[in-house]
Amino acid sequence: MASTTHRDPGTGAGAGAGAGGLHINHTTTGADREAENRHHRTPRTAKWYKIHLFRGMVNDLRRRAPYYLSDWTDAWNYRVVPATVYMYFANILPALAFSLDMFTKTDRMYGVNEVLLASVLGAVVFSVLACQPLVIVGVTGPITVFNYTVYDIMEPTGTNYMAFMCWIGLWSLVFHWILAVTNSCNWLRYVTRFPCDIFGFYVAFIYLQKGVQVLQRLGDAAPFYLSVVVALCVFAIAYICGELGGSSLFNHTVRVFLKDYGTPLTVVFFTGFVHFGKLEHIHLEHLEVSKAFFPTPHEDGWIRGWFIHFWDIPVGHVFLAIPFALLLTILFWFDHNVSSLIAQGTEFPLRKPAGFHWDLFLLGLTTGVSGLLGIPFPNGLIPQAPFHTASLCVTKVVTNDDTDVDSTESKGHPSESYQFKPISVVEQRVSNLAQGLLTLGTMTGPLLVVLHLIPQGVLAGLFFIMGYQALAGNGITQKLIFLCKDSRLTNPNHPLNNKALRRSRVWLFVIIELIAFGATFAITQTVAAVGFPVFIFALIPVRAVLLPRWLSKEELAVLDGPTASPFTMESVGGSYGGVEEEEEERTEEGDMGEESSGGGEGGGVLSSGAEGKGKSLRRWP
Repeated sequence: MASTTHRDPGTGAGAGAGAGGLHINHTTTGADREAENRHHRTPRTAKWYKIHLFRGMVNDLRRRAPYYLSDWTDAWNYRVVPATVYMYFANILPALAFSLDMFTKTDRMYGVNEVLLASVLGAVVFSVLACQPLVIVGVTGPITVFNYTVYDIMEPTGTNYMAFMCWIGLWSLVFHWILAVTNSCNWLRYVTRFPCDIFGFYVAFIYLQKGVQVLQRLGDAAPFYLSVVVALCVFAIAYICGELGGSSLFNHTVRVFLKDYGTPLTVVFFTGFVHFGKLEHIHLEHLEVSKAFFPTPHEDGWIRGWFIHFWDIPVGHVFLAIPFALLLTILFWFDHNVSSLIAQGTEFPLRKPAGFHWDLFLLGLTTGVSGLLGIPFPNGLIPQAPFHTASLCVTKVVTNDDTDVDSTESKGHPSESYQFKPISVVEQRVSNLAQGLLTLGTMTGPLLVVLHLIPQGVLAGLFFIMGYQALAGNGITQKLIFLCKDSRLTNPNHPLNNKALRRSRVWLFVIIELIAFGATFAITQTVAAVGFPVFIFALIPVRAVLLPRWLSKEELAVLDGPTASPFTMESVGGSYGGVEEEEEERTEEGDMGEESSGGGEGGGVLSSGAEGKGKSLRRWP
């Protein structure tokens, strides 16, 4: 008998979308029978080396197309407005900080307007056309490092830097499309929490490093000391607002306001604070801006157009851009897909299917267009992408013993005696599109004048709070906190407090993660930083091949796990190391004639999370 997904009448979302797995209901629907019949009519899944072109993209569109209209109508929800405002500030403030970094290190090749336009391009394209519209796309720390490292390498050659970057974008477009057409995203099934945590740890330290570098450039006189004080105050107050927002103090409205708007209001306050009293006489460095909707001018006042003359470059350099484009493609394949996985993580009860293959195709399109426009290449943002999903969660308050306290709809973090449990997510396209259009409005003259008033010390503080927030929620940080706690005072229900797992094995796993992070961070401090995507990508085979030799399967099941739920991973054929893989092996042993679908292209296997010895499968065509 076919097994079906049990849907909770209180949420309307399939249980398979959450962290708890699937439950068994022995009522077979017509859709299930049709799916099972298609399964039996389908020939055995092809080997990994047999590529079915376009299969992943076509299946992504087939799964997501029926939800396109509801993606717009479901936006009629009160969570969309605060999520839009929250993501506007969460996206634009880091973008401004990165624009300052690239403005300084690329000799004004990129500035505020270029970074803002890149964010607008990503928001519009992915909110309207993507299969995963919850993913926030913009300018990231790793692409900032990539851009100024390429500048350091190519500037001595005297080549046209913007034309060279354009060719990198065009070649990368080709590589992205090849990867999308050949269903390369099926390899995402091997991307577990291990590489995601290491990459998130790296991004957090990039934020912290950028904050220090901003202050270093201000010298050692009064402006420097005032900027340091302002940066630390921005960090401290933003931190306090975040902690209060996740506490049990005040009422729900105040907590949500502090959590969502504490950081942007802190930026506004300290932008004006430096003009109070005697502070007004201290000259501070501010954010450089250009004319409304115009590219950043050069030092001599010359302003280029928005279309790059990509032909104004030696033929040899056109082909020299190929290896750089390969590195960029590797970075984006990992970075964007990891952002998508985390934004659709196991903690979010999503009910609409994902589509990694099609979104990779769109990412190639935005990369090529960005090259032609002379703007930074946008891709999925960490931690903004999961923040967006979290801001759209509708939750209920439960006590620590899982007893409902109230059906209050809110969002927040666990407190001392209760926690907020997500029961649904407002899955729609409007909030992403709206925050992109608000970013476009920021390129107007009056708002650019306001941005010019922001002191660089405020941006440094912004880097610090972003780095802290990224570290606080990282898996490596959580494991280190667990190891540093008194074992006698540790919660017995803690996931790592497992009798089958010795603390020495946790230390081994964390040390491996820290070594991988150290190697990645170290290479970015050299001229070889352009090659750091290779280190990032190498984490996938390290987890799949090396770690099982050092740690048992049971230990890895506790220390690591799939990033997203089986429901989300249908697009890429399931999750590596998950229950569905074990069930698939058992099925193959019991019935050699049964189709193996663990590594299929554009399909997947869902296993039941039901209790008891008997577990059944639901296969998806």
